[in-house]
Amino acid sequence: MFVNNRDAASLWEMVQAIRRIQEFIGTLTLDEYLDSLLIQSAIERQFEILGEAARRISQEFQGTHPEIDWRGAIGLRNIIAHRYEQVEQETLWSIIKTVLPDLLKQVEGLLPPLFNDG
Repeated sequence: MFVNNRDAASLWEMVQAIRRIQEFIGTLTLDEYLDSLLIQSAIERQFEILGEAARRISQEFQGTHPEIDWRGAIGLRNIIAHRYEQVEQETLWSIIKTVLPDLLKQVEGLLPPLFNDG
């Protein structure tokens, strides 16, 4: 399927947010992450960007790629932005470690060649 410019830009934003999350976590342990309000705040911001970019993907494009949990990314963004008191850092850590690596591969695979510079 052809990727329009808006969808391509949003996919790129998703990739960048995931890469930043992974960079920010680096070699931290869960305990080190939990001890750093600064890192937690940076991670939450990138999850907000990830979810907002996912929300901007056209319904048509989302529908042709049901393998991606668009609703999950958007829903997590909404929780962080609007129900921040309910955010559980251990859950974010688990998502970072178990979901984001595969999501990054999936989204990178959807980028048109111009955007996919690694």
